[in-house]
Amino acid sequence: MMQIQKTRKIEALTSNYAVAYAVKAADVDVIAVYPITPQTTIVEKLSEFVANGELNAELIHVESEHSALSAVVGASAAGARVFTATSSQGLELAHEVLHIASGMRLPIVMAVPTRAVSAPISIHNDYGDVMNARDVGWVIYIAASAQEVYDTVIQAYRLAERALLPVIVAYDGFLMSHTVEPVELNDEEEVRKFLPRTPRPYTLNPRRPVTMGPLASPDWYYEFKYQQVLALQEAYKIAKDVDAEYSRAFGRGYGVVEAYRMEDADYAIVTYGGAAYGNAKAAADLARERGIAAGVVRIRLYRPFPTADVLKAISGVKALAVLDRAIMFGGPAEGPLYRDVATAMYMSGLDKPAVNVIHGIGQRTMYVEDLYKIYTMLREGPRKEVVFMGVRI
Repeated sequence: MMQIQKTRKIEALTSNYAVAYAVKAADVDVIAVYPITPQTTIVEKLSEFVANGELNAELIHVESEHSALSAVVGASAAGARVFTATSSQGLELAHEVLHIASGMRLPIVMAVPTRAVSAPISIHNDYGDVMNARDVGWVIYIAASAQEVYDTVIQAYRLAERALLPVIVAYDGFLMSHTVEPVELNDEEEVRKFLPRTPRPYTLNPRRPVTMGPLASPDWYYEFKYQQVLALQEAYKIAKDVDAEYSRAFGRGYGVVEAYRMEDADYAIVTYGGAAYGNAKAAADLARERGIAAGVVRIRLYRPFPTADVLKAISGVKALAVLDRAIMFGGPAEGPLYRDVATAMYMSGLDKPAVNVIHGIGQRTMYVEDLYKIYTMLREGPRKEVVFMGVRI
């Protein structure tokens, strides 16, 4: 059994720099990069580590995000431990390759400090980019602090290499990517013990030829896709195991769902990301001061969706609101997380009044008082329409 490391080092880091330090500790082999706001400072710091000899990795400068992800697909297929990062339009440009990476079962780790998608152009934060990638077969974490970003990137490599699936680690662009917080760094040798180099069942190797990414006929394509379904189902369990192992090794764990003041909550906000979670917690505290038993449920592992943990967390409430920071246009509800929660509730037979609240689009400020009003709205009774909070109508 691993013991908690004794050496502690605290650094003041943005979430972007926290990613870079975690990637360095993971001792990656290949990094392929293309700059885009607000991701760029991740790879700037990594290029500094490579140039200074602190990280022995091949740093590939490419002409686009499509090329960056394609480069790490090739490197990962050859057996390398790889990393890339992007945001917003960059993730959209690489979308085709997202399917290739998951279909080939490659353990790629990619950081995505989230950013609104054009048009109109916005360099500010919401989760429209990651939510466009929610159904491509990648594992998706959404972190809520710089410390959690650092820890999750390390966990992502362990999960990716056990499940043979690519992993996105997402977090708030600007609101976290460029905000400095204290981060406890692990001893790098201890991280490398946590991430042993284990042989993969197949890689591109002239001495052991394999075929990867071939044409699949109608007789077999369906079976390939079903294997991805099973792999993501298994990744749910692996994510829990990896978090527990990480907690034993380094003293920090998060679970796949985090509950705040939910033990006796009558009303809950279910959400994700740093800004929404922080303000929702403050709003829950305010609501309790004013006589409302309020709580918050944060989704940390978004794909595979942690259905059992979410249902357990909300099972005792009278009503809940799902706070989304992305719009999925044209459906019966515009919030992607709301659709997941509502589907999970329906399929399990859990009957709770639930409302979809959209807020924070394009980094529209979410005030604590706004989120407090969600609790008062829930106490007043169920609402069926989507609430676009903070928009000027």
